[in-house]
Amino acid sequence: MALTIKQQFFIAVLVLAFPLSKISGDLDITSDFVVPFGVNVTLLDGNFFTYTGMRPLITSYPPTNFIVTKATMAEFPALNGQSDSYVVLQYPAGSVNPFHTHPRATELLFLTYGILEVGFVDTTNKLFTQRLQAGDIFVFPKGLVHYQFNCAENDSVIAVSTLSIDDNILAKSLKTDVYTIQKLKAGFAPNVYTIQKLKAGFAPKA
Repeated sequence: MALTIKQQFFIAVLVLAFPLSKISGDLDITSDFVVPFGVNVTLLDGNFFTYTGMRPLITSYPPTNFIVTKATMAEFPALNGQSDSYVVLQYPAGSVNPFHTHPRATELLFLTYGILEVGFVDTTNKLFTQRLQAGDIFVFPKGLVHYQFNCAENDSVIAVSTLSIDDNILAKSLKTDVYTIQKLKAGFAPNVYTIQKLKAGFAPKA
């Protein structure tokens, strides 16, 4: 039996926490979290870490057009320094999220309801496609052109995506440089730093 719209979105909201497991290797910021400029940290409470902008999805009717509902740093300041953002994607029957790209971010899509055709084109012009079922995860590598298509004639599709951000964006958002970001990620471990130097071609001469 098909899920009600309310049940579908409840599932979608529940799985918003799922992509957190993939960012264990992301930036280890120098504080517990980033406090917005001009805000007194002692006045912060749980409200700062709560985003309520997706509550309307729980009771809304199926959309007639493809809709993206975002929770990025612009909407949810607590994400600053966490190198991630979320979107809930709603696909009416027969709708498409056309070819597009995220030049500096990898997208991880989790399908919560329905069947969704997805694909991307790599730098050799090879097309990779897949038909996803609810519960499947698909990764769109950073910078590659990709799309999603609801091939169902009479059923909607709901998916949750997360975008992880690369070192350049993190450096800009934290007002530092990529070198510092990489040092933070390495936990200041000398052996990791040495490996990074070797990879970068800056190893000291023997």
